[in-house]
Amino acid sequence: MALDTGNVPDEFRAHPDWKEPMPSIVDAATLGAGLRATREASGRSLIEYSVITRVHTRFLKALEEGDFSALPSRVFSIGYVRAYAGALGLDEQLAVERFKRESPDASVPLQAPVGVAFEDVRRYSPRLIGAVLAVGLAVLGWNVFQRVNMMHAPAPSDIQDVPESWSLGAVPGQTGSAQVVAVGAPRPAPADQTTPALYITPGLEAQLTGIDPADPAAMAAAAAASAGPVQAAFNPRGAIYGAAATASQVVLQARKAGLLVVSMADGQVLFARQMAAGEAWRAPLGLSATVDVSDPAAFDVYLNGEHGGALADKVSPLSQLNTRAAALARQTAAQVEAAQAAATRAAVQTGQGFNAAVQRQ
Repeated sequence: MALDTGNVPDEFRAHPDWKEPMPSIVDAATLGAGLRATREASGRSLIEYSVITRVHTRFLKALEEGDFSALPSRVFSIGYVRAYAGALGLDEQLAVERFKRESPDASVPLQAPVGVAFEDVRRYSPRLIGAVLAVGLAVLGWNVFQRVNMMHAPAPSDIQDVPESWSLGAVPGQTGSAQVVAVGAPRPAPADQTTPALYITPGLEAQLTGIDPADPAAMAAAAAASAGPVQAAFNPRGAIYGAAATASQVVLQARKAGLLVVSMADGQVLFARQMAAGEAWRAPLGLSATVDVSDPAAFDVYLNGEHGGALADKVSPLSQLNTRAAALARQTAAQVEAAQAAATRAAVQTGQGFNAAVQRQ
């Protein structure tokens, strides 16, 4: 848009600092004419603007003369136009847009007119619409034909004319007054449906266990060896802290939420945590420490993997728990050795009896 300078008073024009406004690039006949007119109005030469824009004078002259063939590649040419228009005080974007209109890019292929495809659609649209309607009518007619063929008149029921042969409370096949049917006790199952007795291979139990079932002394010794109570085993139900499973004999497991603090003799805290229900702590072997809990009933003690009851006091020496675990381990080992010795003696006695019987025969 051109600047309106026709209404400027003469006193403004007579001022020493007055400068005529730069003409707009849109008002010129061509881009080159507008650039040249603006430069001449500024009173500077091409050499001066070449120094300002750092563009060679022959390129600036080519822009003013409209000789776009003398310019370098299109990217550099657009940059020259932008720099020259900015130095002249013109709108750079308007100058670039006018350069693109006057010098179109030959590398961009021309686009086909948009109206050609639209005309093709208008030309063939009645045929397409007719074909779609024909297919729709064909599908609809086929469905109607299939439904008509499957329609049949309702047939009467085959059992509606069959007379009822007996009534509630009457014995089927008899007439007269109603008869009462009595239900007796269940009969025993047939012989082929009973469960057979378990078959035990003779000598198999003695071969596998080393104990003769027919020997009362051997059976009593085996029962005495296994008479010890079976305690509840340790069952992890949460995170486990402390030592590894192979380096611990004592485990403290929280039955409910409670505070557990393990401190050394010098006051150093080895472990401290608000334990949740199911979480456990494994005590290292040979550790001299003190176990301090908020509630003794909230913690179960497991010795060698078996339940050993709850903690007795709020403050318990860990050495006592480790001593109990070691004593129980020795007792269990002694019981196992006694059982194995009894089984061995029973096997020897059974073998001696068998040899004596063979010799008598």
